[in-house]
Amino acid sequence: MEFKKDDEEKDYILKDNKKTNFGIGFIITILLILIVAVVISGFYFEFW
Repeated sequence: MEFKKDDEEKDYILKDNKKTNFGIGFIITILLILIVAVVISGFYFEFW
């Protein structure tokens, strides 16, 4: 039994395509919104 090597198909978690780029941008945006919300609520409730 021979194993055929396919150069076009790679088993990367992060592939360079539109879905991955959108997903990374979406996750970073959500994380930034959450961080800003925590900082604003910290100032609002006078934790800092």
